[in-house]
Amino acid sequence: MWFVNGNIFTPRGYVRGAFEVRDGIFAKIRPGEAEMADAVDLRGAKVLPGLVDIHTHGNSGADFSDGDAAGLERMARYLAKNGVTSFAPTSMTLPYDTLERAFGTAAALRAARPADCARVMGIHMEGPFFSEKKKGAQNGAYLKKPDFEGFEALWRGCGGLVKIVDVAPELEGAAAFAGRAARLCTVSVAHTDADYDQAKAVFESGARHVTHLFNAMPPIHHRRPGVIGAASERGDVVAELICDGQHIHPSIVRMAFKLFPGRLCLISDALRCCGMPDGEYELGGQAVYLKNSIARLADGTIAGSAANLFDCLRNAVRFGIPEEEAILAATLLPAREIGAADEIGAIEPGRRADFVVCSDALAPKQVYIDGVCL
Repeated sequence: MWFVNGNIFTPRGYVRGAFEVRDGIFAKIRPGEAEMADAVDLRGAKVLPGLVDIHTHGNSGADFSDGDAAGLERMARYLAKNGVTSFAPTSMTLPYDTLERAFGTAAALRAARPADCARVMGIHMEGPFFSEKKKGAQNGAYLKKPDFEGFEALWRGCGGLVKIVDVAPELEGAAAFAGRAARLCTVSVAHTDADYDQAKAVFESGARHVTHLFNAMPPIHHRRPGVIGAASERGDVVAELICDGQHIHPSIVRMAFKLFPGRLCLISDALRCCGMPDGEYELGGQAVYLKNSIARLADGTIAGSAANLFDCLRNAVRFGIPEEEAILAATLLPAREIGAADEIGAIEPGRRADFVVCSDALAPKQVYIDGVCL
């Protein structure tokens, strides 16, 4: 099947042209206007790769950590309808047996691959190896020191589906953990009160990622650069950014894209209240209150977001980020972080034909997974 006369986003920018989908895979891309019998005429619409969210906890009243297969499928269906065609469901700080059950649902959904659902491309294990001081909305009752054996058992139990694991660098054994875990997946710095030297040591040991930059870590200071300073000066470290309009001021969003050129992933960090009305919800055993698009714990701590990744993409552009940079940060760059850039994240021959036909304002009009319109 050919799709013609589209404004196609590629890793090199927009190209006006046509592309062919064969057996669910992008087969050919041709620049220029075209007329073909039985082709889908895109009439100049923007065509983006399906978005890739590598940090999302839930939506539609469901949370990955519930360990409920039907809930995870509901999450995946909501994401697909909203142009997020691949994701890494993200866990919370919880007991190992709870995590094991949740990870099993991800492995099962990945194997089942329902046609109208976003594809599970990994798991992001956010916790329990965090700092008490910077735990944020994580449940302090379940925090642990870095435990490679426990992590490895969870990783093996889900067939290696964990693609990102988080750790606070100041914890005893963090550098050793990072060195060993980096052989299995991406290691990320998160929920930390680490200073510059502690963060640097963990990056030198193998960590290559920062979870929700600026959130749940000390702010950058001219005499105490901390995690942000240590990460920004390393060209091999990629950082996440929650661009929901609540967690990060637009000026800081613009600053982040300058501090980490070509090394930022937009994420949603969405909770079960995403796509839901105002009210009381639950997160890791704690009550969360959604009001006016802001989710908070009872003490006022911002808990996560109520936005999906397409919302965050549009926000980034609205805040002044060049559109092409923002799109890469929501597609190809996160795909690389979970080791899936050869399969998803770009409209390129050989990749899965997951794409979104959008308006000029980046509002999804049609979503395709494996070349089939939902």
